[in-house]
Amino acid sequence: MCRYAMYGPYKDIFACFVCRKVYKQTSRFEIPKGKYDGIVHVCPQCQAPMHDMGHDFQAPKQTDIKQWEKIELLYQNGYTYHSCGCGGPGYRPSRLQEVPEFLNAQRKFENEGEALLHRLLQS
Repeated sequence: MCRYAMYGPYKDIFACFVCRKVYKQTSRFEIPKGKYDGIVHVCPQCQAPMHDMGHDFQAPKQTDIKQWEKIELLYQNGYTYHSCGCGGPGYRPSRLQEVPEFLNAQRKFENEGEALLHRLLQS
């Protein structure tokens, strides 16, 4: 059985990209159904909306700006650190300069024609 399902509920990890800090917030499983959807977690320091990063998120040092930029870029493209606790969230690039190549390799296409056109333009 999955670790997070077995020993939960765990607090959710939210990140503030403005302050470069993380905070654990009340889990969606600790709040009655229907009430969690309207909750917006805001940063206690700057009041900016925070982003749900997943239980497997390990925040870099606050002073490591390039790593925070990398994490924000991945988040904006739909990559977080959610998993069931068994195998982790999967591969994530370790450096900011690797992110464009990673996103290009992970790109999904609407149909075969779009995929073919993309491959032809890459050649």
